[in-house]
Amino acid sequence: MKRVCAVLLLAVITTIVSASPITGLLERIDRGASKKFIIEEVKSDTDFFELDQKGSRVVIRGNNSVSIATGLNWYLKYYAGIHLSWNGMTATLPDVLPPVMKKERHETKLPWRYDLNYCTYSYSMAFWDWERWEKEIDWMALHGINLPLAITGTETVWYNVLQKLGYNKTEIDEFISGPGFFAWWLMNNLEGWGGPNPDHWYTQQVSLQKKILKRMHEYGIEPVLPGYCGMVPHNAKAKLGLNVSDPGVWCGYRRPAFLQPDDSRFEEISSLYYKELEKLYGKANYYSMDPFHEGGSIDGVNLDAVGKAVMKAMKKANPKAVWVIQAWQANPRPELIRNLETGDLLILDLTSECRPQWGDPESEWYRKDGYGKHNWVYCMLLNYGANVGLHGKMDNVIDNYYLAKENLRARATLKGVGMTPEGIENNPVMYELLMELPWRPERFTKEDWLKGYVKARYGKDEPVLQLAWGKLANSIYNAPKELTQQGTHESVFCARPGLDVYQVSSWSEMKDYYDPQEVIEAARLMVSVADRYRGNTNFEYDLVDVVRQAIAEKGRLMQKAVTTAYRAGDKELFAMASQKFLNLILLQDQLLGTRTEFRLGRWINSARALGVTPEEKALYEWNTRVQVTTWGNRNAAERGGLRDYAHKEWNGLLKDFYYMRWKLYFDNLACKMEGETIPEIDFYAVEEAWVKRTNPYQAEPEGDCVDTAKLIFETLF
Repeated sequence: MKRVCAVLLLAVITTIVSASPITGLLERIDRGASKKFIIEEVKSDTDFFELDQKGSRVVIRGNNSVSIATGLNWYLKYYAGIHLSWNGMTATLPDVLPPVMKKERHETKLPWRYDLNYCTYSYSMAFWDWERWEKEIDWMALHGINLPLAITGTETVWYNVLQKLGYNKTEIDEFISGPGFFAWWLMNNLEGWGGPNPDHWYTQQVSLQKKILKRMHEYGIEPVLPGYCGMVPHNAKAKLGLNVSDPGVWCGYRRPAFLQPDDSRFEEISSLYYKELEKLYGKANYYSMDPFHEGGSIDGVNLDAVGKAVMKAMKKANPKAVWVIQAWQANPRPELIRNLETGDLLILDLTSECRPQWGDPESEWYRKDGYGKHNWVYCMLLNYGANVGLHGKMDNVIDNYYLAKENLRARATLKGVGMTPEGIENNPVMYELLMELPWRPERFTKEDWLKGYVKARYGKDEPVLQLAWGKLANSIYNAPKELTQQGTHESVFCARPGLDVYQVSSWSEMKDYYDPQEVIEAARLMVSVADRYRGNTNFEYDLVDVVRQAIAEKGRLMQKAVTTAYRAGDKELFAMASQKFLNLILLQDQLLGTRTEFRLGRWINSARALGVTPEEKALYEWNTRVQVTTWGNRNAAERGGLRDYAHKEWNGLLKDFYYMRWKLYFDNLACKMEGETIPEIDFYAVEEAWVKRTNPYQAEPEGDCVDTAKLIFETLF
């Protein structure tokens, strides 16, 4: 009888393994890896994972596939010294896995781990194919994410809705934005910019979204689909006779109109939207909606009625659904959510590490009562515009999380943690830190956590690298709590030239909060051991990134020397300093060319690859070029403040765009020093000319990154 039971138990476990999405995940990580693990799913009301050992095989146990994947990631990092990241989602596992000597269990009472920002879909994901998405969904599962925003293919929903409302193709094309700008169209900030989209774009995005959702559902991940919150084209009053309000202008762009909740057709149009959404992608249990995002006018709008109408429409589509809304600036307005039922709303405290609104009295965006009765998620924004640069608030990310958990009112409605960056594939250390928070019940220090991270990141416990990361963690990765800086300490290379240039984008709020010498010393330490880590993709990426930052620090000092020489009228010093500055840009370009992650060609070529015709490829390339430079037309770029918002320290962009601007500017200053009277530079005209070009850029890396980093660092420092 015992033997029969054992056979039946083995059959059950084998069935679980073969049917589990974890099997596919392991095989994508390393072919044959699934045979080295025993995967066990155990029912539990609390999310948990356990690491255990049975014979020569490691056991990963959890209450669902995402919990199990999280446990797998924990094992790979802290037992096997394997860190899967955006730098690489494959690894060679040892023939015999390091054993789990003592069962290890982690659990969390927070049900949700959220992922993504609308902006991420434009700044990072605009031109992803299924191959890239498959890796990202695996990354989500490994990091415990079970509630990601899923807005791919929404443009087709809108296309179908507008057709049924009587809009023709030309009118629809004028409303739906191009692929590089969908985020701001969906957030009701603009219409049409970057389009019109070819028919093929709509069909391929529908197909892609269906694959994305299928894989998410296989993992048990709950996708957050885009719901309806009243957006209609700006001409909806004239075209359809609707009662609309005018939300005004966003950064130089006319916003879509807002359909008033008391309009007799609000229910009809919202129902039509959800019907078309469900027809393509099915129902969701979570819908994302953000009316009046980022300064949208609420004049003449009854916010209480809006909240109730939006909620009613969503509940009609799915009575069990929850409204997910971003807390950003004044949103969500208290009047909008005050009379909504408890449990029907999940609020993303979008930048908990910087401007929390959950009730921290020291926050610039302090809300006295937080979100009241409504559930919320502790989120880290970190990155703006997908800018390249080391940045973080390590102490604050940790401390604010435990502060919220200790706050009697806030903890009662705290339901999870979330990643809400505008751009990803950067600063992996910060996302690892954030996503481990719910699995660590006790407060810890960044110093203790980094010991494990560095060992996992590089596969060895290297004292020199521990020292390097200690310097980074106590300087550039530890911005003070009170600093409201929007993302990285921007590189002056990327700034539109001027004598007193400091920040690059209009809203960065930069301040000198760290000693640049600490970053340079960290780079020196990494260079000193670089030969020992050749071929380690995580190390090579970090080496290039840290040395890049060191060069940027030197560039900021050199730019000040140029300005000093100009104002002193010292022509010889000006010529020497300006040439050294330009040479730094070229060295930066050369260094970044050794890693595909830092190449403009990767961004452009991924877009062109989605096009079928030469015209489609050209449109997508234009979207990529304009987004990372002028961002908008002349009005939006200049008066709207959008130029260089999404600037990048990338190979190709540095050499052909930023170098070009600075060289032109220095030549202009040199002429002035000679007493010549010359017109001021029309930078937008120069920038737009580059945007319209179609010269090719290579995505594949060039040169050896270790040799290049060593040579450049030793030459400069």
